[in-house]
Amino acid sequence: MKDIHLPAEWAPQDLIQVAFPSMDSDWKNYWDQVIPCYVNILKVIASYQPVLVVCNDADAVRYYLKDINSSAIFLVEVPINDTWTRDYGAITIQTKEGFRISDFIFNGWGNKFVADKDDKVSSFLFDLGIFNTSDYKQIDLVLEGGSIESDGRGTLLTTTNCLLTTTRNPHLSQQQIEEKLKNTFGLDSVLWLENGHLEGDDTDAHVDTLARFCDADSIAYVQCADVNDAHYIGLKKMEEELKQFKTLSGQFYRLIPLPMAEPVFAPDDGRRLPATYANFLIMNEVVLLPVYNCSSDILALQQVQKAFPNKKIESVDCSALILQHGSLHCMTMQFPKGSINWDVLRKFSLDSYLP
Repeated sequence: MKDIHLPAEWAPQDLIQVAFPSMDSDWKNYWDQVIPCYVNILKVIASYQPVLVVCNDADAVRYYLKDINSSAIFLVEVPINDTWTRDYGAITIQTKEGFRISDFIFNGWGNKFVADKDDKVSSFLFDLGIFNTSDYKQIDLVLEGGSIESDGRGTLLTTTNCLLTTTRNPHLSQQQIEEKLKNTFGLDSVLWLENGHLEGDDTDAHVDTLARFCDADSIAYVQCADVNDAHYIGLKKMEEELKQFKTLSGQFYRLIPLPMAEPVFAPDDGRRLPATYANFLIMNEVVLLPVYNCSSDILALQQVQKAFPNKKIESVDCSALILQHGSLHCMTMQFPKGSINWDVLRKFSLDSYLP
């Protein structure tokens, strides 16, 4: 093994981290819709593996979770701005000595939103001793977890639209960012997508909304078949880019097209929302697929099953999540097996909060 290794999402996991909404966030206008959605998602995840829930108010959250399998839920009270854990959660790197908690700068997707509390969540959890390592490193780079995809073998997939925005790392060129990624993650190759973007996406084209590694040789991606759709040209160009990408061994990737979700619009201003099936979550035994109560859900389920023939595929209604322009992968972060200090985490079991 290399001295530094960024595990793929399908590597064995200890748990999934989720951040629970609060009334102090932008969710307040959709509270009655988002809470049942979050509770259902947590119930599904906890039926397969443990979940670390970070939240502003543990007493409030335990009320909503009272009917969930409490033995699989761990509740940590920590100040947060928002719920998109994927983008501010720690990125765990494997080293020869164990694990390194890599804490990148999170500036609210290029200073679009207040993120001062979210940016400190990982250091807060580290100080509590929740991670099974003393190797914690703050990285001088603005980077969100949803903006990168690892194949677990030294290749990273990302987008220029996101990483090269002037509101993230304006002092760095593409070459400098690539070198920093390679040095930080122990990479051999960075694949840059220059096309593809979803309307309503606040992330500047996070790759986890567009194209995802399913194994080291396969990529699932959003395909738009409607020539009249505003996404058609951009996603067609992205598809052509993907067809040219090669693995480190020189082979073209097996490409699995995912349908474009039927248009979903915001109820307040009518803007199109970035509903995408690429925002699935890979877990130990199952892949959770976000669905949006539309006819394209069925084809998406079939295609994701093709991408993961040896895993169970379970659909999860994310209609409420998309109201705040995110989905299932955006609200979660996985931690590799062996990276969690269970002796410490057990102190935060939901059982200890319940009467």
